[in-house]
Amino acid sequence: MDDKKQRALMYLRGALQDNSKYFRDGQWEAIESVVTHKEKLLVVQRTGWGKSIVYFLATKLLREAGAGPTLLVSPLLSLIRNQIEAARRIGITAQSIDSTNTQDWDEIKARVLAGDLDVLLVSPERLANESFVKEVLSKITSSVGMFVVDEAHCISDWGHDFRPDYLRIARILRALPPNTPALATTATANDRVVEDVVSQLGSELKVIRGPLVRQSLRLQNIMMPNQAARMAWLAEYVPKMKGSGIVYTLTVRDAVKLTEWLRCKGIDACAYHSGGNISNDEKKTLEQKLLNNEIKTLVATVALGMGFDKSDLDFVIHFQRPASVVHYYQQVGRAGRAVERAYGILLGSSEDDDIADYFIEHAFPPTIHISNVIAAIENAPDGLTKCQLLQQVNMPARELDKVFTMLSVQQPSPIVNQGGKYVRTATPFAIDSQKITRLKSVKRAEQKRMQDYMQTTGCLMEFLSRELDDPHASKCGMCACCVGAPLLPPDYDKALAAEASAFLRRSEIVIEPRKQWPSQKSDDRYKGKIPDNLRAESGRALCMWGDAGWGDLVKRGKQEEEHFSDELVDAAVDMIPKRWNPQPPPAWVTCVPSMNREVRVPDFAKRVASVLGIPFRPCVVKVQHTQPQKLMQNSNRQLNNIKDAFTIYKKLVLPYPVLLIDDIVDSRWTFTVITALLRDSGSGDVLPLALAKTLIGSL
Repeated sequence: MDDKKQRALMYLRGALQDNSKYFRDGQWEAIESVVTHKEKLLVVQRTGWGKSIVYFLATKLLREAGAGPTLLVSPLLSLIRNQIEAARRIGITAQSIDSTNTQDWDEIKARVLAGDLDVLLVSPERLANESFVKEVLSKITSSVGMFVVDEAHCISDWGHDFRPDYLRIARILRALPPNTPALATTATANDRVVEDVVSQLGSELKVIRGPLVRQSLRLQNIMMPNQAARMAWLAEYVPKMKGSGIVYTLTVRDAVKLTEWLRCKGIDACAYHSGGNISNDEKKTLEQKLLNNEIKTLVATVALGMGFDKSDLDFVIHFQRPASVVHYYQQVGRAGRAVERAYGILLGSSEDDDIADYFIEHAFPPTIHISNVIAAIENAPDGLTKCQLLQQVNMPARELDKVFTMLSVQQPSPIVNQGGKYVRTATPFAIDSQKITRLKSVKRAEQKRMQDYMQTTGCLMEFLSRELDDPHASKCGMCACCVGAPLLPPDYDKALAAEASAFLRRSEIVIEPRKQWPSQKSDDRYKGKIPDNLRAESGRALCMWGDAGWGDLVKRGKQEEEHFSDELVDAAVDMIPKRWNPQPPPAWVTCVPSMNREVRVPDFAKRVASVLGIPFRPCVVKVQHTQPQKLMQNSNRQLNNIKDAFTIYKKLVLPYPVLLIDDIVDSRWTFTVITALLRDSGSGDVLPLALAKTLIGSL
């Protein structure tokens, strides 16, 4: 054994604290390829194979030979934190420049420039930051010892988690000295994705592929009739699982509500997602609790996905079916890395397709949005700020950000940001609508294959491996299909399901009040911060539109029947004093009116007031026809659509807290404007109540 290999093996055993360990098949070959031969390499290996071991051991050997620091591009903060800890165990110093450690940036930059850091980790989005490029990247380009791209499938727009900012990586690689070794790694790249990555990173990229079958994973699929049934199954069987694990959901709301349900059933569960109410410090704490087996499960979205490494994770359960096989393989592969037996259980039902459809339709900016942005900028000689664009184009702010990213990664870009304004360059630009259509078709096909996976009677692991074009795909002999019997009981407790259904009907959504008006061109009434005396109180929505609690009943009442049911009246009246309990309580009721003789909302509001024993006062009057708010795609458009649509009949206003009722809440601007008018007309606190909240903004 040569000296390099001997030292690498010593570092490996030290990191794993086990002198009997040896390289897995292909690990040393990959290390030798970049360290000795200075090659550019794409490694496609199964989850848990040890791809991070490869680039950290390679870094150790390169640094000992006098090379500069490794620049590592990684897609998720949770993964970056995991990688920094893994580097520490091997004895190399790694730090990141990201949004969670701004106070340390100067020190980290100084260490990088001085050559004191072994590894600098950044997200792909950081590569678009002008300050980072100027102050760090441009100064270390000539001295980078190795360039690493983790989760390299993100480079490909055929991949399951395409990130446009990954397209900048090819430019950086071309800017490095020709002999700079490079390593790209992934577990989820089929042949099409591999070809795309090679085409972008260069034909000299050598590809190493290993078998994707995981011998420790026991896979099983269970079809469920509805959400309550899945909740009942989890409440019964998660406590019986050995060790700790992850339950994956597709939406933030489901992660939160499922956590509440499990906790009320005595299961030590915590929610983990990218929503704003979980800080990065809290995420770090939750990750550590799971790593230390201090909690039974994290109920997580994809925010806890790629690369999270807990070697003894005993189970991964999917509350809903992921959008593609590669998504599923990526996530279920968190389990069973260093244990003999771990479960990967997929619960599915018909509602999964609705969520998948939403994500597919919103994966790419519509071509009309791209055209409208380009046209608006072209027609503004001095350029437009983001706020000005939102006033001119009817699209959500998040959609505009997608358009900016899509355009900015073009080389050269058809737009540039100059002093906060976007201006048009001389670069011709034509929308490749055929490509977007092809990509959506691929995602539809992936969705269909995931449906097929749920129904297959063949080996589940072999199905996953073949979908990833694994040339070594074979039967695992351990999944439920291979053994011919369920690994875990597929039945659920009907009484628990009824309890879960009742729980969902008690799971109202908080309607947070708007605190800031969107920037307006010329309306002093709606500028800046909303004064406290014109702002709504925290409100409630009984359910999400169409959900398994009250959602279906609200949907039927709005679309099929003349009135909302008495059950919904009873639900609202029960919720107000028991679980909402606003103080002081409402002393009267009004509602959001309509000009098309719509009676459902006034009728519902009158019935609620009658049961509460307080007066109903129809003091809000609609004086101007408006477009449906659901057609307005951003706050500027939504506010402009309704800001002059209502007036208050002041003689009916009472100077006490008022319950303001509407059927559906989405942007909250209708509630916000009417609240300001009511308060200005002498009402007390305004308490918004909606029957349902739309799905948008809750994923």
